[in-house]
Amino acid sequence: MTGHATTDTARAAALDAAAAEIRDLQSRNWPAEVPRTVGYPAGVPAVVEHLRHWAAERPAVPAIEFYGRTVDYAEYDDLSDRFAGWLLGQGVRPGDRVGVYLGNCPQFAVAMLGILKAGAVHVPINPLFKGYELRHELEDAQVTVVLAQTDLLDLLDTVLPGTGVRTVAATALGDMLIAPPAVAAPFPLDPDPRSGWASIMSAEPAPHRDSDPDALAALNYTGGTTGLPKGCEHTQRHMAYTAATIANSGGTAAGVAGPVSLNFLPVFWIAGEDFGILKTLLHGQTVVLMTRWDPAVAAELIARHGVTDTVATVDNYVELMELPGLDGTRLRSLRNSLAVSFVLKLTPELRSRWRGLTGAVLREASYGMTETHTADTFTLGFQDGDRDLSADPVFCGLPVPGTDVLIVDPDGAPVPVGDIGEIVVRSESILTAYHGRPDATAETLRDGWLHTGDVGRLDEWGALHYLARTKEMIKVNGMSVFPSEVEALLKLHPHVEAVSVVPRPDARRGQVPLAFVVPVGDADPAALTAWARENMAGYKVPEFELVDALPMTATGKVRKGELFERAAGIAAGETED
Repeated sequence: MTGHATTDTARAAALDAAAAEIRDLQSRNWPAEVPRTVGYPAGVPAVVEHLRHWAAERPAVPAIEFYGRTVDYAEYDDLSDRFAGWLLGQGVRPGDRVGVYLGNCPQFAVAMLGILKAGAVHVPINPLFKGYELRHELEDAQVTVVLAQTDLLDLLDTVLPGTGVRTVAATALGDMLIAPPAVAAPFPLDPDPRSGWASIMSAEPAPHRDSDPDALAALNYTGGTTGLPKGCEHTQRHMAYTAATIANSGGTAAGVAGPVSLNFLPVFWIAGEDFGILKTLLHGQTVVLMTRWDPAVAAELIARHGVTDTVATVDNYVELMELPGLDGTRLRSLRNSLAVSFVLKLTPELRSRWRGLTGAVLREASYGMTETHTADTFTLGFQDGDRDLSADPVFCGLPVPGTDVLIVDPDGAPVPVGDIGEIVVRSESILTAYHGRPDATAETLRDGWLHTGDVGRLDEWGALHYLARTKEMIKVNGMSVFPSEVEALLKLHPHVEAVSVVPRPDARRGQVPLAFVVPVGDADPAALTAWARENMAGYKVPEFELVDALPMTATGKVRKGELFERAAGIAAGETED
């Protein structure tokens, strides 16, 4: 035991020393336009206090613009007070878990802030979830109250028996519209009789209570290399730090008025929460919220609201640039556009094309993951001569202020600059723990560092280069799919004896999951596909290959390398056809 403790202490000391050396290197290469300190306009690292701060300081400033509906900071504060009051009326107490099962709409943000004001725990639930996925999250998070989208109520009802949910309320996506949409809205506009939003908003506002920045505030679920998704325990401090450093990443100080963000990223997803709720809220700015991506609608909203900040895939930016008749005038307000390279990669040619249309520079977005609350790095200041794009892809830039990134070898020891290894991260926004999973927590959090499982390297500037995702992860149109999660669900099917899921390259979606199944009894790909569509989100539904047996090692493990090769061969065959 003593020897093991000594080894841990030595490793921790080596990591600290390496981090200090890398910080010095990064400081020498720090771009002048990026602030080096993190600021909180309300004085505390808590998002509730920032909402109250801006409701007092900028009451009439739009907080949320939603298809012609404006929610200013004074109304945002009042509505979330009322949601908190409604929760108290339902018997919700500090620490209770409240699920929000909605697509993008103002009610999501109102509910989230109301939950935090009540001292409860926000549990965002993917509205694409189906049967088993939905039940798992409700049970694992111990959710007691759910605010659900009206058109998801029927599915929700099928999984409630046996869960701890005691109260369900509903709202329709268009409930807060008070006039015909200014632009085309991708949801029904007629009132839905199943909605109880008006009743919720008639509740007495909850009395103010001070936030504990370090209390459990949210369970954000993420996939992993084993089993079904795990809940990442996050606090308001994590949220506020992430939102504060996002401003640094764009070259603006905390609380600066003026920036207007466009967000269509799903806000149940932590990146959407960061850019669609937290970033603008912490700084008293405006978010233009879209329920779903539509390039024509996006262009109209950018022009209408003078949008300055965007986050989208490279594919989305290409769609904007290819809109018929677009001359760039409607996009001239854009100043801070971040791109996620996925199916299409950001190239000097695409950047030049975007600059010619908008006058702004298109930059690669940051590195991050649910465990770190995302947005761990910035790329501003490295665009001269396209040196960021000429380096090894993907260039992720320097860590945001207060965050350390190192590269380590398989034993967890730091490697020299330029060497390839596992990316580890230390910051103020790293999850406290995986909910109910001390084993996974101990495996991932070591010596104060988060072991990401991703492969990367640091360059001579101290900048991070992301070389490969965790090999288990599949990216379908930018959405993460973990094979172990799909496998765990498929094993529930009575006609699946064994299964292994790997990525199959796909020209349109990047990758798709491909399940090699050893069937038992009466099973066929069509029936398996139908069952999967009922029990998992559509983007996770795999293609199926029935096999007599899976290739196994002598120790009883699936030889996934062989399946990777077979999947690539299938993809190549389809391409040739």
